Amino acid sequence: MSTDFRNFLALSYEELEEKNLEAKADRVARVSADEIREKRLKYLTDEKRIKAVTVLFSDLEGRLHLLDYDKKFLLGAYENLTFDGSSIRGFTAQKESDLRLGIDWSAFYWVPADVFGNGKVLVFGTVIDKDGTPYSGDLRGVLKAYSDKLYKEHSYTLNAANEIEGFLFAGKDAERHYHETHKFEFINTGGYYHVLPLDPLRQFIDTAAEVQRAMGFQNEKDHPEVAPSQFEINYSYSEVVAAADQIQLYKLLTRQIANNMGYTASFLPKPVVGVNGSGMHTNVSISNGKTNLFWDAQGQEQLSAFGWDFIDRILTYALDICLILNPSVNAYRRLDPHFEAPNQIKASATDRGSMVRVPIGNARSMRVEVRSVAPDANPYLTLYSIFKTGIDGTKADIDNLRQAQRYLPDHIQAAIEDFKSSSWIADILGADVQGRFVDLKQAAANRSPRELGTFVKGSEVQYHHEVYNQSLWSKF
Repeated sequence: MSTDFRNFLALSYEELEEKNLEAKADRVARVSADEIREKRLKYLTDEKRIKAVTVLFSDLEGRLHLLDYDKKFLLGAYENLTFDGSSIRGFTAQKESDLRLGIDWSAFYWVPADVFGNGKVLVFGTVIDKDGTPYSGDLRGVLKAYSDKLYKEHSYTLNAANEIEGFLFAGKDAERHYHETHKFEFINTGGYYHVLPLDPLRQFIDTAAEVQRAMGFQNEKDHPEVAPSQFEINYSYSEVVAAADQIQLYKLLTRQIANNMGYTASFLPKPVVGVNGSGMHTNVSISNGKTNLFWDAQGQEQLSAFGWDFIDRILTYALDICLILNPSVNAYRRLDPHFEAPNQIKASATDRGSMVRVPIGNARSMRVEVRSVAPDANPYLTLYSIFKTGIDGTKADIDNLRQAQRYLPDHIQAAIEDFKSSSWIADILGADVQGRFVDLKQAAANRSPRELGTFVKGSEVQYHHEVYNQSLWSKF
């Protein structure tokens, strides 16, 4: 169909970056929700070239869902957007399925037309229960409420930056067809920093980095990773909810760009045995105004006592939260000490096999790095559990807690048992959400052998919660 007579919004990358950075500045400054809402509604009303607004939300496992609303309809109905929650895995039962979507107008993005389509903008939504209260299964809403509470009560700002690794495989939908092919095909056989300027992997990374920049990510560095066909595109720190949103956008845009190029961007933690897996190293800090509360020039490794207490609580509850940070059967292949994997429940400034690391920092950049996070983890649930545990948890009475000889589970069944029996998880998530998450993870685990074995099994890919295959979901 001809598009010659259509006049849909398609901004240049320079214009996109300018608009997204302006929106990001409003978010950082915590401009009031009412003021932001009115600004966005006026923009949508005045900008005639926008045809639709894409509202994004995530289910309990972290799977991203997108709903397109006609712009004119949205302007008149944004306070009463309903959807069928029973169609979303981990949400409501069929008999009580109606849920609402609220709009977080501060989380508004202008997007490149060549990746997302002409005439669209994106905004993140929050899920609201029938009685008007925040829905307990919407971990974005849970994270946002916790972050806002700490800011209001203690002037704390929770900060996060994630190093998200992934693989680029040949062919579209490579994960979906793995049970037929029993292999993934690399498009590059180089390694860390080792790629030709116009190699397919480099072209993919360059394109993704350009899109991130246009969307206000404020890039830092990008490069091929250690394994063949592996990539990482780093960007700057953000307030915790924005950081989690950016993880979802990062995975969405890299998948779409890969698809456009005839490839598959995969965030399976260990899709190929014999090479390094993919992680999502999660760097966190807490600030009060411009003061980084994790910094102490005189502290051990220049980390403050507040920061070390944060680490001690994470180590205390390492087994309780392991399933959150490593939520798939395949994730436990990555926790292999032979590939720099962080399977040891300890803290270190140098040992990359440690679950928690203290990187070199200064008054601005001092942080704690939780290394055991897999790239398929729900970002909202992950960041909520890390901050909630590090701030509000208790410390175990274990001698030499930070260097004790303890290890994370080597298969998902053990992690499920630890999660299911945890009173801490019940406290921070509620027994209902705890039970629903267990049910989802157990359903996937039951379709794979308990012992992982030498080869990646078709079941651990085919029933992975990030594989886009609707026909499988009804089988759980």
